[in-house]
Amino acid sequence: MDAKVTAQGSPIATVNPYTGERVREFPALSAEDVGRAVDAAHRGFPDWRARSRADRGALVQRAGRLMRERKEELARLLTLEVGKLINSSRAEVDLASDILTYYGEHGPELLEERPLPVPDGTAVLVNEPLGVLLGVMPWNFPLYQVVRFAGPNLVLGNTILLKHASSCPQSALALEQLFTDAGVPSGVYTNLFVRGRDVGKIIDDSRVQGASLTGSERAGVSLGEIAGRNVKKSVLELGGSDPFVVLDGHNLERTVYAAFLGRMGNTGQCCVAAKRFIALADVYDAFLTGLRDRMSEVQPGDPVDPATTLGPLSSEAAAELLMEQVRDAVDKGATVVLGGGRPDLPGAFVEPTVLTDVTPDMRAYREELFGPVATVYRAADEDEDEAVALANTSPYGLGGAVFAADPERARGVADRLEAGMVWINHPTASRPELPFGGIKRSGYGRELGDVGIVEFANRKLVYYVDADAPIEEVLG
Repeated sequence: MDAKVTAQGSPIATVNPYTGERVREFPALSAEDVGRAVDAAHRGFPDWRARSRADRGALVQRAGRLMRERKEELARLLTLEVGKLINSSRAEVDLASDILTYYGEHGPELLEERPLPVPDGTAVLVNEPLGVLLGVMPWNFPLYQVVRFAGPNLVLGNTILLKHASSCPQSALALEQLFTDAGVPSGVYTNLFVRGRDVGKIIDDSRVQGASLTGSERAGVSLGEIAGRNVKKSVLELGGSDPFVVLDGHNLERTVYAAFLGRMGNTGQCCVAAKRFIALADVYDAFLTGLRDRMSEVQPGDPVDPATTLGPLSSEAAAELLMEQVRDAVDKGATVVLGGGRPDLPGAFVEPTVLTDVTPDMRAYREELFGPVATVYRAADEDEDEAVALANTSPYGLGGAVFAADPERARGVADRLEAGMVWINHPTASRPELPFGGIKRSGYGRELGDVGIVEFANRKLVYYVDADAPIEEVLG
C-alpha cells in the first residue's frame, strides 16, 4: 500500500539520525483505508489458507532470495533510517534472509500433524492458521523483527497486517514490495501507515484474530490489555536488561570481547543485548579494565563509512533519554569508569559509557539502557549465589549469558537465571532455529524455531473412534 510525501510534520517519516535531515514523510492512513486493508486481508485468507504449505513455503523462500539480491539497497536504507552501521545493516539483511529461508524450507515439516498416543482409535494434533494477524514492530531491526513474525505465519497460512515503527517507513515499504515481488498475493501481507493510537481499533476488529508486538513495555501492556479484552491471542517481546555473568578468568580476552560485542552491537540498541555485567570478585578488576579498554576504542562517525565503529542512536530523543538515565545514576553516586557524556559531534551520539557502583535507587539499576552504556557489578561470594541474585533482581527476563570454563558450573548458573533464553560462553544472539522470547516484564510467547511457527496456530485435536465402538460417558 503506497503513500506519497505530505507536508512536513507527519510523524511517519525518515529522519537521518546522523545528520538530522528530514528525508521523506508519509501520511497516516484514514480509518476508511485501514478498514479496506483489514477487509482485503480477511477476504484473502481463505485462498491463502487453501494453498499447500509447500507452495506457501516456496514463496517465502523466494522472498529470502530476493532479500539477498537486494542486500546493498536494503542495508543502505536501514542505515539511513535508523543510523545502523553499514556492516551491521548488511548482517541484518543476511539474518532476515536466513529466517525466511529456514521457514520456507522447514516450515511445512514443522507444521505436520502429530499423532497422539490413545488406548483406542487414532488421535492427531493438527496445526491450522487463525486468520488475519496484526504485527506491531520496532525500529531497531527493521527487517529482522518483521520477518521473524511474518515468515512463519505466512507459511502457516495466516495473513499479515504490519504496522511498523513510524521512523522507518521506507524500510516498511521495501519489505512489502519484496513480498509482493516474491509472488505473495495482494491482501496477504499489507503494510499499514497508522499511528500508535490507532492500533487498538485494529485489534478490536472482529476480522483480526491475533496480534504480536515487539517494543516497549508500555506499548506491550496496552496491546496485551486490548487483545485480552477481545479474547484474542497475543505475543509480546518487550524490553530486556540482560545479565552477563562472568564466573572465572578463563580466556578472559575472549570473554571481554564477547561482552563488548554483546553490549555494543547495534550501538547498544537491542532488547537482548548484554546490559548488566556481573563478575565474581577474583576476576572483577581485570574484566572491568578489559571492557573499559575495548569500549574506549570505538570510533564515532558516519555510519555509512565502514571504518566507523560507533554510530548514532536512532534519534535525538533516544540519546537524551539515555543521558537522563546516566545523569541520574551519577548524581546518586555511580562511578563513571568511561564516557558519561555526548561527543562533540552532530547527530544523536552518546559516548560509550561504563558505570560501576550502581544501586537500586538509580534508574540505571532497574530500567533498560538502550544504547552504549554498560553497568558492571562485583559479586563477592564464590558459590555464585550473589551473582545469581543480582542477575535476577531485574524486572525483565529476556535473555542472559554465562561465561565459565566448567560446563557444569555454567549450566548450574544458567538453570537458576530467570530468563527466557540463556547462552553459555557466547553473548545472547538469535538464530532461525532457536526459540526467542522472555518472561516477567519482557513479555510472553516465543518467536523463531519450532515453537514460533505455532504461536498463532489453532492446535486442533482430531480424534477418530471406530463407528461401532461403545460410547463412553462424556465428562469434562
